[in-house]
Amino acid sequence: MPLKPRSLISRLKKSTHGGLDHAEMAALGIDPEGIIDFSVSTNPFMPPPGIKEIIGTIRIDRYPDSRCTELRRLLAAKLGVSTDNLLVGSGTTELIRLVTATFLRQGDPVLLLEPTYGDYEVACRMAGAGLIRHRSREEDGFLPRTEEVTRLIRQRRPRAVFICNPGNPAGRYISRTDIEIIVREMAGGLLILDEAYLSFVERQWDSLGLISGGNVIVLRSMTKDYGLPGLRLGYAVASREIISAMLPVLPPWNVNSIAQEVGAAVLGNEEYLRQSLRKVNEAKHFLMSELSRINLKVLPSDANYFLVKVGDARECRLAFLKHGILVRDCSSFGLPGYIRLSARTLTECEQLLEAARQIIRGGEYRFSPGT
Repeated sequence: MPLKPRSLISRLKKSTHGGLDHAEMAALGIDPEGIIDFSVSTNPFMPPPGIKEIIGTIRIDRYPDSRCTELRRLLAAKLGVSTDNLLVGSGTTELIRLVTATFLRQGDPVLLLEPTYGDYEVACRMAGAGLIRHRSREEDGFLPRTEEVTRLIRQRRPRAVFICNPGNPAGRYISRTDIEIIVREMAGGLLILDEAYLSFVERQWDSLGLISGGNVIVLRSMTKDYGLPGLRLGYAVASREIISAMLPVLPPWNVNSIAQEVGAAVLGNEEYLRQSLRKVNEAKHFLMSELSRINLKVLPSDANYFLVKVGDARECRLAFLKHGILVRDCSSFGLPGYIRLSARTLTECEQLLEAARQIIRGGEYRFSPGT
C-alpha cells in the first residue's frame, strides 16, 4: 500500500499566485517571452543598474551565511532597529510558514482578514490551526470593519491574527489607529502585520514601534521593492524574544549567497528606489484613470495594484492573454468578478489599454460597465 501523507497535508489546497504558468502557455501555444505580466506586483523599474555585474562576482562554492549577518546589519541601520530584531528569509512566504511552525499549536484559532493572501491559510492549516474569517466588502472599500474585528477577537480569542497592509488584492491601507485598536485587543495573542507592499504606499505610517509590545511581527519584502522575484528575499522585524524563538525552526542556509549579496547591494541604491517608486505611482494613476475613461469599473487602491470589476475574471483573463497581456484572475481570493492589475512602465500600460480597446471593439469580452 502506498505511503500516505498526514491527514492535515492531504486536505491542503495549494494557494494560487500571479505570474506566468509555463505549462499553460505551452498548452495555449503562447511564447511566455512575449507576455507583459500585470499579474505580479513587483517594482518594474528595478533592480538598479549594476546588479547583473555583481551577480557574476559572487562565490557559489561556499555555503551562505546562515544568519545573513551583513544584510541584517544594513537593514538594521536603515530601519533603526537592532540586528537582534531581524530575521531574513527567502521571501515573506517562507517567513509566514516559519511563524506558524513556531507559534501555532494544533487547534489554535487564527483570524484572517479576507480577501487576502492565500498562503496565510496554507501555513495555518499545515500547523493544524483552525480559521476564523472576517471578510471586507466592496461597499466598505475592501477595508475591514474594525468594530467587527475586535468583537471577533474578544469572542474567539485567536492565537494569531494575520493582516496584510496594504491588503492583497484590493490594495487598501489600514490606518495606524485601526491597527493599534486591534493590537490592544490581542493581549496574549500574536499579530502578524504583512507589509510586503508598504513601499508603494504614498502616505505611510511607521509600524515598527509596535514590536516593543512583544506580540507583533512585521513582515516586509525586498522581492517586491527591488524587483527580485527570481531571488526571493524578505525579512521579519519583531522583539528579540520572538526572533530568538523562531531561530531554531529556521532552516540552515535558507537565503542563498546571491540573494544576500544582491540584497546588500540594492540597499545602497535608496535614491534610485525613491525615483522608481515615483514612476510606479505615476504609472498606476495613469492606468487607473485611462481604464475609467473607457468605462471600466476601477476600485480605489493605496498600493501599486488595484482591482477592476469585470464580471467574469476567468474569461477576461483569457481575452487579455490572447493579446499578450497577463492579468490576475481574483477568483482564488473569492472575487470571481474582479481582476487585479499592477503598475508597469507607461509604455506597457499603453499596451494594456490598447488591448482593452481591441477587446471591446472586437466583442471578445464584455466588461462590466463602470460607474
